[in-house]
Formats: sequence, structure tokens, C-alpha cells
Amino acid sequence: MSDQESPGGGAERQPDWAHSFGGVAEAYERGRPTYPPEAVRWMLGERPQIVLELGAGTGKLTRVMADLGHDVHATDPDEAMLQVLEREVPGVRTAQASAEDIPMSDASVDVVIAGQAFHWFDLDTALPEIARVLRPGGRVCLVWNTRNEKIPWVRRLGGIIGTQEQLRDPAQALIFSELFGFVENRDFSHWQTIDRKSIQDLVLSRSNVAVLDDKARAAKLAEVVSFYDEYGRGMDGMQLPYDAHCYKADVLERPRAATVETAAAGEAGDPAPDDPDDDLLIDFR
Repeated sequence: MSDQESPGGGAERQPDWAHSFGGVAEAYERGRPTYPPEAVRWMLGERPQIVLELGAGTGKLTRVMADLGHDVHATDPDEAMLQVLEREVPGVRTAQASAEDIPMSDASVDVVIAGQAFHWFDLDTALPEIARVLRPGGRVCLVWNTRNEKIPWVRRLGGIIGTQEQLRDPAQALIFSELFGFVENRDFSHWQTIDRKSIQDLVLSRSNVAVLDDKARAAKLAEVVSFYDEYGRGMDGMQLPYDAHCYKADVLERPRAATVETAAAGEAGDPAPDDPDDDLLIDFR
């Protein structure tokens, strides 16, 4: 979903940041960076996993996981974003759903992952839902791409684009949930090649720009094009540096009573079936 953005506070009515992406889904797909495969390997490991992705957007993270051999079930609350994902990553099962109401059975997936999305979740509801669908020993993984604004020109670009950043500390959120164990984190540096067109798509895909009126949006695009013409390399584009901030934590063991409903028919206490399709609900398509 978003590039480290979240809704602002205050008594005044705020724009609907979290649901502002459907109208800019194509720009999001063209303008947002991918994720480095080494970051995904660190989070998910080398063995193929059954992965539930929350806030999958247009599939930027989805396709990396699928290319590495993982069985990905992608969800997003926005139908327009999912339509682009289905086109770009054919064969991945999808469902229009939120992190607060996951359409999967108890203890049915190895990993739950969210890229650019965790800060949108209602954690009081979402964290128990994530723990519910994870198998014993399963893992939650979080990742954000953030521009490396230690570099002066990147910092200037960030000032032009603007933000609604109020990123919570994911490590603290997981630790204090009492549902997950030790939180590991690691950063992976990578680059995105942008040109005069894709830098406009990058700006259009931002929630704080998507909610602007036409005149204000046009002014913002003109500002970023002027910046590109000053700093860019023409047709060769420019390399925009990112850091992928990654987190992972194992779900803590739950009482047997919490998972007994997932047991196969037969004798009480039989383990749940290994076939992942038996654990999926019909919402996936």
C-alpha cells in the first residue's frame, strides 16, 4: 500500500488516506519500487512457504515472493489495486479483505507478511487475526521501502513530494502485543531507476497527493518535473536509493483449545491437514 504514510490526527475531518489508492492504482504500479529478493529471503527463508499477504496493493512484493517459489495468497481492501495485481502476477490467489477480518481458517498459513501496509492496520483487531491464521511456529513479517534521504537531492525530493508519515515502531507493536516472540530487524539497500515519467507516477501514487484537487495535483507534478529537469539525466533517468526496513517475529504458542476447530474430521486431537487448500475459505479467487 502506501510509502510509509498514515492518517493525521486532530479534530478536523481528515482525508481518507488509507483508501485513496484505488484511483491511482496504475500510477502506483508504474511508480513504486519493488523489494530486493535478498530481503524477502531473509524474512521468509529459502524453503517454500504458504504466505498470506495483507495490503498487497498492486503486487510489488507479491511477485518477488512468487518468483522465489512461495505460495502467496494476496489480500487488499481495494478492488482496483487487486485488479492490477491479478494482471501483473497471474495465478496468485486473491481476496478483497482487510487485516482486521482475514478470510482464512485458523492455523492455515506459515507466514503473514505486509509491505507498506502495517501502519494502516487497527492493531487491536489485526494482530490477534494475524496470530489466529498462523500455524504453530509461524511468522509475521513486515517491510517498508523508504527513500535514503541522507543524500541531499533525495531529501529535497522528499520535501517536494510531501508525506503524511506517522510510522509506528513495528517492533514495539509486536513486542507489546504478547502474541509474538523476539523481533528481528534488518535493512537492505537497493535502487530504483526513475525517469521523467515514472517520477510523476511515484508522486501521483502518494496518498497525500491522491487526495488533492486537480489544480493542486497539477501544481505538485509541475514542481517535481522541474526538480527532475534540474537534477535528472534525461533519457538515462536517475537512481533513487531506498532502504527496505524488514522485521520478523514468530507467533507464540497458543493453547490447544484455540486451534482445535482446525483439526480434521475423525478422532479428537487429530492434527490439521497438510493440504493448504483445505484451510482456505472460498473468498479467495
